[in-house]
Amino acid sequence: MRPPKFLTVLSALVLSVLMALMGTGSAQAAGPAYVALGDSYSSGNGAGNYIDASGNCHRSNNAYPALWAAANAPSSFSFVACSGAVTSDVTGSQLGSLNASTGLVSISIGGNDAGFANVMTTCVTGSDSTCLNRIATAESFITGTLPGRLNSVYSAIDSRAPNAHVVVLGYPRMYIEPSNWCIGLSQTKREAINDASDLLNSVISARASAHGFAFGDVAARFAGHELCSGDDWLHDVRLPTWEAYHPTALGHSGGYLAALNAVD
Repeated sequence: MRPPKFLTVLSALVLSVLMALMGTGSAQAAGPAYVALGDSYSSGNGAGNYIDASGNCHRSNNAYPALWAAANAPSSFSFVACSGAVTSDVTGSQLGSLNASTGLVSISIGGNDAGFANVMTTCVTGSDSTCLNRIATAESFITGTLPGRLNSVYSAIDSRAPNAHVVVLGYPRMYIEPSNWCIGLSQTKREAINDASDLLNSVISARASAHGFAFGDVAARFAGHELCSGDDWLHDVRLPTWEAYHPTALGHSGGYLAALNAVD
């Protein structure tokens, strides 16, 4: 039996109201405005597929900020992380896109302040004692000076983007432990480098927490994929040299992006 005409009209009216309230499903709401700050571990050194316009900042379409933006369609995306950046670079030139409407901020910073590149160069070319001495200097800086620099960065982010969810990403450990098949650096050097990375992550995590920011534990995501693991998500010494000791494309998708997604 055909339903009365008034019921048909009523049903159509109810359906049209529901569709207006819920949307037709053909368009999705845009994600939060996203700003990606930081150093080479955020810009994508080592990930390939570099953005020509980024020049020496070496921003990559395979870097975790670009991958997150592609998957979540933010209402706006500002990718300003840059290779070689230190804390003063972030406060001096990377915060221009932050405002009250910013919904998500990601950042990795601190490794260059602590002299990461010089530590690795010293340890690759020098003796065990020279390496350990350089690492000791870096660790003294990490515990004594870096906390104040991180506080300055985090306070500036909070001031400019008070409504944003801020995710601070750490750094992976360089080497799997133990490894009997790792050539090049001695076990003494590898352990000391890993210990310094652990210390750096602990300081960054503590400062992030003090500012109410989330910390993305990248080291946990890279576990089993460090150098000498046989399934490395990091580059060893290579050309171009600026890609050495940085995450591969898999390191960004499986490591950094996963860490961001876990706390975003």
